[in-house]
Amino acid sequence: MELAAHVEDRSPRGIAAAIARLVRSGELRPGDRLPTVRELAAELAVSPATVSGAWQALSAVGLVVSRGRAGTYVLPEPAGWLPPSYRDLAGEPAPGATRTRAPRLDLSTGTPDPTLLPALGPALARVAARMPAADTDTYVSSPTIPALEALLRASWPFVPARITVVDGAMDALGRTLEQVAGFGDRVAVEDPGFPPVFDLVEQLGLERIPVPIDRHGMRPDALAAALRAGAGVVVLQPRAHNPTGVSLTSTRARELAAVVRRLGTERDVLVIEDDHSGEISSARPVSLGTWLPGRVVHVRSFSKSHGPDLRIAAVGGPAPVLDRLVARRMLGPAWTSRLLQHVLVDLLTDGAALDSIAEARRAYYARQRALCVALAGHGLSVQPGDGINLWVPVHDESTALVRLAAAGIRVAPGGPFQARADQPAPTTPGRPGGHVRVTVALLRDDVAAVARLLALAAAP
Repeated sequence: MELAAHVEDRSPRGIAAAIARLVRSGELRPGDRLPTVRELAAELAVSPATVSGAWQALSAVGLVVSRGRAGTYVLPEPAGWLPPSYRDLAGEPAPGATRTRAPRLDLSTGTPDPTLLPALGPALARVAARMPAADTDTYVSSPTIPALEALLRASWPFVPARITVVDGAMDALGRTLEQVAGFGDRVAVEDPGFPPVFDLVEQLGLERIPVPIDRHGMRPDALAAALRAGAGVVVLQPRAHNPTGVSLTSTRARELAAVVRRLGTERDVLVIEDDHSGEISSARPVSLGTWLPGRVVHVRSFSKSHGPDLRIAAVGGPAPVLDRLVARRMLGPAWTSRLLQHVLVDLLTDGAALDSIAEARRAYYARQRALCVALAGHGLSVQPGDGINLWVPVHDESTALVRLAAAGIRVAPGGPFQARADQPAPTTPGRPGGHVRVTVALLRDDVAAVARLLALAAAP
């Protein structure tokens, strides 16, 4: 089919709309391969970036999928409720494919060990005793209870003009991006990075600019290139980076802040920090906000430390951004349950709960290092990171996933974590095939057996 003949509007939106019409009419069917970006750009006499923008928009709504050098293909109409990258991480089978049997050990989830979360029962009982009835005069009260705000301010890595709480880290990132970026704006993201952030950026109509990282975090030279390319927002993880476990050093944070100061003078570049692991991270809290007052929004989640179902993340930063965020939220959920906020205050001040968090932090640290030592015994050198995930290099990603699945182990594929969807995963010397992400949080025993199977899966 000559796709160019069906395109009337040659903007990214127009190209995407034309392809979507062809898919819905049945003229393009699931499994059909689309032209390459350069081929269609040449036929339409537009820039490759224009066609790439259309492809990204179609991918964001689940109409097409990019398979790197293999090309871009039409997908069946999405039937699920998960965004594309979430589906990839969850191991959802392709439409029409048979779902595989549940693994005996699922190390793909990126979730904390439920046995290491603090007990909620005592906290709920204490809060219920102090608050026998729900507050009623709260519709226009502050969305953050004073006791929680005081605790957050005392532990924040810089002095924020405003601080509030929302329903998890992704909620915080999405609401912040909505306030500071408009359709078509460019956002610098880590490469590799967290796939749902890529989904979020695309859903908001933004263009992501991948910024490579090294063992200290975002590379200053790569961030400088992204800012020169027009990025007005930078999204990064200051510690326990997902998937690599890397944490920013103070030196690297200062270097990145210097880049933003130097190249962001003509426009107000904003940095959004996603401290998703929070209290279970072994690294010290570091923020660019120390050197960039008024230009950093810092997010701290309590999901991995205190429980994903609390759905609480704190957001602190400049007043113009946070005030707009809170005002917009007042027209939706308005506030995060104050009952849950009181529960979190109790957990942040109760001795037994504090001991539980400290024990979880020690356990995750030990599990990271135990697995790395065991892998080294099989000739596979992996640098231990912070938090609950380990980024393991493999010779061939698909082969590694199949070998592990055959042994009853599920890990997360590395491909979805690559910010450059149109390119193969970056190589590691001696291991050209990419990575898999292993959630060490759930590795309570059998470390030696799992290490042996990982090393076999990673081999040529």
